[in-house]
Amino acid sequence: MEMLGPLRRLLTGPDRRRPPARSPRRRKFRLYGAPLGLLALLGAGLANAADLMATRNLPELVAALLTLGTLLPVVLIAVGRPLIAWRIEYPMLFLGVLGAHFGGGAWPWSVVQIMAALVVFAALVFREESGVIGWATALTVVPVFAFAPRANAWGAATLLVAIALAGDLVSRRRRSRDELAEQAELTRVEHERRAVLEERTRIAREMHDVVAHHMSMIAVQAETVPYRVSGLPEPAQEEFASIASAARAALNDMRRLLGVLRSDVEQSPREPQPGLADVATLVETASRAGLAVTLDDGRLPADVPGPVGLAAYRIVQEALANAARHAPGGPVRVSVRVSQEVLVVEVGNGPALAGPAERPAGENGHGLVGMRERAMLLGGTLDAGPQPGGGYLIAARLPLSTEDA
Repeated sequence: MEMLGPLRRLLTGPDRRRPPARSPRRRKFRLYGAPLGLLALLGAGLANAADLMATRNLPELVAALLTLGTLLPVVLIAVGRPLIAWRIEYPMLFLGVLGAHFGGGAWPWSVVQIMAALVVFAALVFREESGVIGWATALTVVPVFAFAPRANAWGAATLLVAIALAGDLVSRRRRSRDELAEQAELTRVEHERRAVLEERTRIAREMHDVVAHHMSMIAVQAETVPYRVSGLPEPAQEEFASIASAARAALNDMRRLLGVLRSDVEQSPREPQPGLADVATLVETASRAGLAVTLDDGRLPADVPGPVGLAAYRIVQEALANAARHAPGGPVRVSVRVSQEVLVVEVGNGPALAGPAERPAGENGHGLVGMRERAMLLGGTLDAGPQPGGGYLIAARLPLSTEDA
């Protein structure tokens, strides 16, 4: 069965895809060499047909068909189809003796057919593996011993074997070079992947040692203020409680992020991710923190996909943070609605009332880039820009159907 595999490939298998020409010299040769080659084949074909009609008294149509079957495989070689070329050329070694005179040491094939058959055979053995080369050589020798004179047959068979051995050596070397190149590429990719993992681990370690520490300290200090400072009014205690709650929530989000950064494969978080239903809580928390924000959630469907709800929540979260940072004191309006199977999320803020903004949330902000990437991952869009009357508007359109995203 192992021996029949190469034979099946020779007779019915597909040709290997040839890599594109990368060298400018090779591309230029193909550009100018192809028309010259076709012209040469046309001349050889006309000469072969005339020779067949003159020496074998073949009808013009038969001579033309034999010539076409002889030279068409050469064209197929030029487009990278040596297996198909050999499958056409091989039967022509039997048909090409039509009308030939045997004996006297003459070859039963024309010079054009002999040259074409050698070119096709060489192209095949220089591209295929050893098993296919062996079968092609054995089958090609059959018509040689069947129709050629005995003395010439041994010389032709020796030539075919020599071409096959040379082709096998070149083919083995090419395959070894390709395997080495593939292995080198895999090694490079693995090194890059390892470098990314090391960088992710370093970032996670820095976030844990620095950012998480400070966030936990903020939470602890905010929670213990009522016990350390006496006489705080009720609104101030609620404000510190809100700060502590926000810090704890940020720590939880950071722990999930650290788990992703430290893992080779992103794992599903054990805690439920926020969704569209949590936007109201997010807005309420921002309002308690002093942001003048209102929510217009319209009529929302109850079966919003989880990824869409999470993206909407994160977009609103980042947009509220931008509004608090860049337009302090200004009014903020959050609108979440469904329009034509698309979840529309808009967060608009008016001009700052508590002094000039640090800078507008322009295209270079990392938060805006992250929001746009979230929308694009779901097949949606996100637009952001200043409003004519002042302020800034972030508008995201998220398809409710994420099957094609």
